[in-house]
Amino acid sequence: MDIFKFSNKIAALQDDGKAVTYKELDNFSRQVGHIIGERCLAFILCRNTIGSLASYLACLDNKIVPLLLDSSLDRELLINLQKTYKPQYIFMPADLTNEDNLVTFEKYLYTIIKTNFDEKYSLNNDLALLLTTSGSTGSPKVVRLSCENIRSNAESIVQYLELNDSERPITTLPMHYSYGLSIINSHLAVGATILLTSKSLMQKEFWNFLKTEGATSFGGVPYTYEILNKLRFIRMDLPSLRSMTQAGGKLSLELHRHFAQYASEKSKRFFVMYGQTEATARMAYLPYEKSLEKCGSMGIAVPGGELTLIDTDGKEIIASDVIGELVYRGPNVTLGYAECGADLAKGNERHGVLATGDMAKRDADGFYYILYRKKRFLKIFGNRVNLDEIEHMIKSAFPKLDCACAGTDDNMYIFLTNKKIAPEVKTYISEKTKLNPSAFKTVVIDNIPKNEAGKTLYVKLAKYYDGL
Repeated sequence: MDIFKFSNKIAALQDDGKAVTYKELDNFSRQVGHIIGERCLAFILCRNTIGSLASYLACLDNKIVPLLLDSSLDRELLINLQKTYKPQYIFMPADLTNEDNLVTFEKYLYTIIKTNFDEKYSLNNDLALLLTTSGSTGSPKVVRLSCENIRSNAESIVQYLELNDSERPITTLPMHYSYGLSIINSHLAVGATILLTSKSLMQKEFWNFLKTEGATSFGGVPYTYEILNKLRFIRMDLPSLRSMTQAGGKLSLELHRHFAQYASEKSKRFFVMYGQTEATARMAYLPYEKSLEKCGSMGIAVPGGELTLIDTDGKEIIASDVIGELVYRGPNVTLGYAECGADLAKGNERHGVLATGDMAKRDADGFYYILYRKKRFLKIFGNRVNLDEIEHMIKSAFPKLDCACAGTDDNMYIFLTNKKIAPEVKTYISEKTKLNPSAFKTVVIDNIPKNEAGKTLYVKLAKYYDGL
C-alpha cells in the first residue's frame, strides 16, 4: 500500500499516548525488509496496537504474505495452524514470547521470531494477504487476497464514505477481522489518523479516549449497537463524531431506525453496510440519506461493484421483490480459499464473481434486503462462526457425545442428549472460541433428529429455539 507519502503526519495514536508517523512506519518497513529479505509466509498475532499495524504494513510493503490472527487465539489452535501452513516468521507482541527475536519495534513492544519449519510452500505471485473465515475456531480455512483486492476495496470505501485526511476513526473492532481491517486500510489510504484501542464500549477509558482525541467515526457489528443502545448513547455529547458505520450481520429494524433517527436529528451520518471476507470487506452500503427511508435495507453495490440475484436454476432475477441468491461482481472479490499450505500456490479461482450464500430481494428502487442465509454459519458478536466446525470441535473433545449446532445471529444453540455434560460443553466452546458464554445456549433433547442416511435434520431443531 502506497501510504508512506504522508511523511510526518501521525498515522496512529494508541490510548496510552504512544503515536507513530507515516514516516516511522516506512522506516520500520525498511528494517523488516532488510532483515527478512525474501518473499515468504508470516503469521501476525494481532492486537489493536501500533506494533500490529506496523507489522501488517511492513509485510505488505515487502511482499511478505501475512496471515492475521487474534493474539489471544487458543494456543492449541495456533499450533495446528502453524503445522498446516508452516510460516517462516511470526510477528507478535513481545510479551507473548521468550524466544530469541530477529527485531523488536522497541518503541511499540512488537517482535519477530524465525520459525524452524524446513518446508516452505510456494506462494502465488498475486497473493498478498490471508484472513481467516472463522477466526475464533482456529479453522485452517483462510481467504486468499491480492493487492488489487485490498487497494480496490479501500478506494471504494474512501469514495462512498467521502473520507479525507481529517478523519480520526476509533477502533471498536479487532484488526484481524476483515471489517476492522477495512477501516484501517481505507483511512490510511487518505492519510488519516487512527485511534487505536482495545478498550470496550463498557469501559469509561474508551469514551475518555474518544472524547479527548476527537474521534470522528467508529464502526460496529449489531452487538456493538445493542450495547450502545443500553448505554443510552444518543444522550451522549460527542461533538467530534461525524459518522457511524455498521456491518458484520443484519441489524434489527428497531435498532436501525433508532440510530438512523439519532443521526438525522444530530446531523451525523449513519451507514448500514454489507460485506464478507470473501469480497475483502464490503460489497454494499446504504447511503446515509436513505437510512430512514430504506430502513432494513443493506443498500446498493459499492462503487466499482455490481449486485444481482439468481434463482435456483442460476438465472438472473429481473423483477422486483423476488427472492434469490445474492451475487456480487467486483475487483475486490478475493482469489479463493486455502485449506492447506499447498493451496497458497493457487491463482484466481473466483475471477471477480462471488455467490454470497445469502438470500435477498431487491425493491423497485434497486435497494437490496437480506432475508436469510443459505449457508451454515452464524455471526456471533460480529465473528463469523461455522456451525459444522463447532460441531466437529465438540465431537472431538467429547467422543461419545452426539450433538448438533444451530440458531440465529448472536445466539448459538448446542443440542445435546446428555444433560450432565451440557455445562462442560458450553464452557469448553466458550474457552476455545474466546467468545462470551452468553452467545451459547445448551438444549438437551432425547435424540438428534436425522434422516435415513444419518444426516442431521437441522430444520427440525428450529422448533426448539424459536420458542426459547
